[in-house]
Amino acid sequence: MNDCLLKLPEKFLEQVADVVPEELLEEVYKGLQTRRKTTFRTNTLKISTAELEKKLKEANVEFEKVSWFSDGFILLSPSKKELIETDIYKAGYIYVQSLSSMIPPVILDPKKDETILDLCAAPGSKTTQMAMMMGNSGKIVANDRSRVRLFKLDHNLKMQGVTSVFKEYSDGKDFWKKYPEKFDRVLVDVPCSLEGRFNCSDPKTFKDWAPGKIKVLASLQKFLLRGAISACKPGGTIVYSTCTLSVEENEGVVDWILDKEVGALEVEEITISGLKKVVGFTSFKNKKFNSQIKNCVRIFPSESMEGFFVCKIKKLKSTLTAFE
Repeated sequence: MNDCLLKLPEKFLEQVADVVPEELLEEVYKGLQTRRKTTFRTNTLKISTAELEKKLKEANVEFEKVSWFSDGFILLSPSKKELIETDIYKAGYIYVQSLSSMIPPVILDPKKDETILDLCAAPGSKTTQMAMMMGNSGKIVANDRSRVRLFKLDHNLKMQGVTSVFKEYSDGKDFWKKYPEKFDRVLVDVPCSLEGRFNCSDPKTFKDWAPGKIKVLASLQKFLLRGAISACKPGGTIVYSTCTLSVEENEGVVDWILDKEVGALEVEEITISGLKKVVGFTSFKNKKFNSQIKNCVRIFPSESMEGFFVCKIKKLKSTLTAFE
């Protein structure tokens, strides 16, 4: 292990060794010390991907297409700073977003004219992506408890030409009380310890990390997920996601909700052709988890991807009786 990696917290490195399969460890270590490439997607509300490719080539922007998402691009040259100075960016034809962040909306798969909840929405990467996927139809309620972040969300909505989003300022844990079982699909991309974004050459990415913080976050995540499920219609779909490696914030949270809502939820298999992923843990150290958790997926840090965890849950029946 080189000097750069040794700058990362010792307890975090121990966790990495426990969580990452041995055959992927070197690749993950490389991902933790490499500045990730800039990635972006087409805003199909304003331009088709085919048309965008022509404009990128005319502007001498070199790129690589993403195999698992037809609207995704990896920037090869020029720099991100130069890209956002182009007319292509200023016109709102593209949205700069990490590849891993594009995965939860793809898995949620919102449909035209549905009613969608983005429970922890700001600054709006996934919100605008879902609006794009829905062709500005239906209704997306974008909730956040930070007014500053909602201001950033509003800016992104306007720049991308999104008109189907309605903003809410509310505590996500209690949001369901206002809209009990009202949404066809719910995305709950929760606040987390951000381990999937760590870079040993950038201390800002890990300076606030601590094992104790993970426990606090896991408690919050459980109630955000339960709130998301309570806001979803029976028969609807909930996607839970984090950008962290911690089992406590990932499999541990899903296992908790399956135990709380026995028989009401089903973890569905996730299939995205071409996406490199591993299945969720059904046991970790001395802890056994619900066998359904094998259907969750983990994305490990790499040169192009942040670390991510995603779980797709089908709501089989009402869960509101638990609160009566």
